Amino acid sequence: MKAIWAVVLVKDFERAKQRLAWSLGPEERQELARANAKLALRAAAAADHVLAVCGSPEAAELATAAGADALLETKPEGQSPAARLGLERATSAGAAAALLLSSDLPLITRGAVTRMLRTAWRIPAPVVVAAPAIGRGGTNALYMAPPAVVGLHFGDDSLAKFERDARAGGVSFRLHLSRALALDLDEPSDLKLLERAR
Repeated sequence: MKAIWAVVLVKDFERAKQRLAWSLGPEERQELARANAKLALRAAAAADHVLAVCGSPEAAELATAAGADALLETKPEGQSPAARLGLERATSAGAAAALLLSSDLPLITRGAVTRMLRTAWRIPAPVVVAAPAIGRGGTNALYMAPPAVVGLHFGDDSLAKFERDARAGGVSFRLHLSRALALDLDEPSDLKLLERAR
């Protein structure tokens, strides 16, 4: 059986979480980004292979220390271009499927990733399985078999775009609802949700 790759998107910690500047200082934002990246990399180990696409040398060092392969972006241009780099690497290595994971999910666990992979693997390819984010119509985890079977549209309203692309191409599309994968930290209101969830 060919491998399932987890591709974790790890931004430059110094530039991460800018929208939280009203609530957290620069050092707090950087530490939060580092802590969440560690959580995501640990959880991603549920897959057969973990690749971190990193926006800085520091992020790459953290990923390598966590046991992941690290792919350093030469010029970080956002989440979708980073994801494309990771999928290209997974495809060239012969991966049967890829799970794209955001690195700012404070409730993520290995068990949550395992459950998503088990659910997705039972669905015949070609298939896309998406874990929705709370609010803004975003997508926090995206399983694709084969990798890159749809276009990449990360950001606000990405969930609807992924579904539209999949259905237009005759690809099965499913939602995977997971509390552990739903919360990402983009806005000050997300910090309040995190406090209530803990």
